[in-house]
Amino acid sequence: MCGRYASSRRPEDLAGVFGIEKWEPEETLEADFNVAPTKEVYAVLDRPVKDADSPRPVRQLRRLRWGLVPSWAKTPEGGARMINARAETVHEKPSYRRAFAARRCILPADGYYEWVTGTQERELEEEGRRKRPRKQPYFVLPADGSVFAMAGLYEFWRDRTLPDDHPGAWWVTCSVITTEAESTPLAVAPAEGPHTLAEIHPRMPLMLTPDRWDAWLDPARTDPDDLRGLLAPPPPGLMRAYPVGTAVSNVRNNGPELLKELEAPEEGTLF
Repeated sequence: MCGRYASSRRPEDLAGVFGIEKWEPEETLEADFNVAPTKEVYAVLDRPVKDADSPRPVRQLRRLRWGLVPSWAKTPEGGARMINARAETVHEKPSYRRAFAARRCILPADGYYEWVTGTQERELEEEGRRKRPRKQPYFVLPADGSVFAMAGLYEFWRDRTLPDDHPGAWWVTCSVITTEAESTPLAVAPAEGPHTLAEIHPRMPLMLTPDRWDAWLDPARTDPDDLRGLLAPPPPGLMRAYPVGTAVSNVRNNGPELLKELEAPEEGTLF
């Protein structure tokens, strides 16, 4: 799954990477090293600009709220639970299928966090002891340091309790698409601990390689069968993972220190 990630790239840097034509300086977000559900996040999308002379899609960098709210939802309360959409079923699930056909985006990240339960804690659970497992967090990122381009969906939701001219009348929300985690060796693995992503967690965000960006963002492509071909996992051997401090487990903690690589998992969280 993807329940937390880091996003510290500046808009001007993302513009160069993704060929962004339009972004508003007032929508700039602060670097966030502990992005959690319901926060505002950057999304890259192709969409016509309102009141523009040309109806052509324009590549934009927008601020969206993480946690998709379907257009037909009566309230936005379920958005915090809809942060991930499974690649295997996204084309058929009522909450996602319309967005999959027409509203796809890329959610740029430095990498994502995932937690693995230590061996000692797993043994205690198996013995039936009442101890809350202490999980070791890992940071997963492209081995070459490039942007982690997560496949995403976005959706519009109208708050009918507000007038049309109210700034909060429309919500634009998003979800990260996930796929089965790679079981092949990591490009760079920690000295102690997991050597594949699947050993950390069975799911991972679907990373889109640059050769798929244009096709994924193209709003003219609406055939679900055609689009499902873009959901294939990236080539193996592109990722690295390393242990980080358990401070990231608290959403109130934020800062570049959360990305500091540990030489070994923290005591009590051995893999």
